[in-house]
Amino acid sequence: MTNYTITVFTEDQTGLLSRVVGIFNRRNLNISSLTTSASSDESIFRFTIVVKVTEEMVIKLVAQLDKQVDVLKAFYYEDADIVYQEIALYKVPIEVFTNGSRVEVMIRRHNARVLLIEPEYVVIEKTGHEYETEALLTELRQIGLYEFVRSGRVAIVKPMERLNSYLQELKDEFED
Repeated sequence: MTNYTITVFTEDQTGLLSRVVGIFNRRNLNISSLTTSASSDESIFRFTIVVKVTEEMVIKLVAQLDKQVDVLKAFYYEDADIVYQEIALYKVPIEVFTNGSRVEVMIRRHNARVLLIEPEYVVIEKTGHEYETEALLTELRQIGLYEFVRSGRVAIVKPMERLNSYLQELKDEFED
């Protein structure tokens, strides 16, 4: 099984998220990551979904997603075809900063940054791939950690955006 990133371009309709997720639930598939956002076209909404499945299964998923009424188009990609990142936030006790430079060195080594300093805690931000945010999490758990949160994957495909090409094809067909 391989990690696939599925991008689903839709109209911005209420209830669409539950229908999209329902397709995965009916197939008893776990979604590793789900991110929703606007797209380059302000009238189109974008879902970025990461699943670990076979290529045969991802082809079926994309075909089923394409059949949904408000879905304009769905595509799937392997990790080599996309540029992707996640963001993680870590809340650590302020005391970990009072015992020498260990945490400072750790933050620099992981290319993280301090976002907020409060009397009781410090919030640290790290962007990167999941294994990178996990590595910092592992180290911070050893010295003290109040809270941790990581976003879903955000991804841009390396080839030019296929949605624009698809929409142009539809427009050309409609005009003929």
